Amino acid sequence: MSRDLLPGVTGVLALADGTVLQGLGVGAVGKAVGEVCFNTAMTGYQEILTDPSYMAQVVAFTFPHVGNVGTNVEDLEQISGSAATAARGAIFRDLPTPPANWRSNVDLPTWMSRRGVVGLAGVDTRALTRRIRETGMPHAVIAHDPDGRFDLDALLAEAAGWSGIVGLDLAKDATCLQPFTWDEALWDWPEGYGRCKAGKYEVVVLDYGVKRNILRALASIGAKVTVLPASTSAEDVLARKPDGVLLSNGPGDPAATGEYAVPEIKKLVASGTPVFGICLGHQMLALALGARTVKMDQGHHGANHPVKDLTTGKVEIVSMNHGFTVDRDSLPEGVSETHVSLFDGTNAGLALKDRPVFSVQHHPEASPGPTDSLYIFDRFAGLMDQRKQA
Repeated sequence: MSRDLLPGVTGVLALADGTVLQGLGVGAVGKAVGEVCFNTAMTGYQEILTDPSYMAQVVAFTFPHVGNVGTNVEDLEQISGSAATAARGAIFRDLPTPPANWRSNVDLPTWMSRRGVVGLAGVDTRALTRRIRETGMPHAVIAHDPDGRFDLDALLAEAAGWSGIVGLDLAKDATCLQPFTWDEALWDWPEGYGRCKAGKYEVVVLDYGVKRNILRALASIGAKVTVLPASTSAEDVLARKPDGVLLSNGPGDPAATGEYAVPEIKKLVASGTPVFGICLGHQMLALALGARTVKMDQGHHGANHPVKDLTTGKVEIVSMNHGFTVDRDSLPEGVSETHVSLFDGTNAGLALKDRPVFSVQHHPEASPGPTDSLYIFDRFAGLMDQRKQA
């Protein structure tokens, strides 16, 4: 972690505290500023790097060998957009390995270069992970120059001067620009992604940075999905007469996006329409119900997080990606805690006791268990069935 550049260095990570990590540049040439988090997943790196929830973040992978299945045109999680509205950078222990998978279209470094993701390899990701665990997620600039020319003082100053994610409404940039419909369903071997041919439910998704697999999971329970921009009013949502409303995942500070989203969520809850929140949607639903959210020191990022469903006693392995959490002690009367993280005891789900409203902090559509959490979508379907029969 020296400030003196070593021979052959083509990539650096400049931390706000003055530390510089040196290695080999990967992917896009240039630089990006963001918050550095670590992700413990062994697979799914393409989905991670295209998840809008990672907007304004640089992802350090704790698994040393990344890239072995390459990349393809199907496994993107963003609806559209570039690295500007997803992960800005990636850090690896080893240089990405050549791809060996029948679905691969291109290797990871080439894909990163085309996409605009700046990468750094050859650094001690264990030391970086330990640093984040002990002192929190640092602000940093990741840079790649094939000629090894870096103005370290300027990079360090940019990292130190970055304001961070707290107070940022990033959903406004990650959301769709206009409504659209969706009918692609979950992957089914060997056919691939299916289609929802006849919709049993009308579901509106408020897009704060939604992932494709959430939409696929909805289609797989028989939902005809309409996706609306984050700023859509409750009146416009309800005018579509939905059987249910999903509040999507997304990046940024829930309190900042909640400035305009929370008042509309309150109206949706009051309408009696089934409401289901995921990740950022969970956090903003909690705010709408009167709870608080707080910034976490290291967050939860990975595909191996144990969560307990308090309503059944079941423990499931889930995917998580969040840097803010709902303060469980702030949950008001009438709101029950349904899920809890077994790593640190933080809140991972809630439900209203007298309305068809619930949410989870983790990503049930990601299914690293492999399908431990897909039942959450069936619960949503059950609430919509009850509403239709009432």
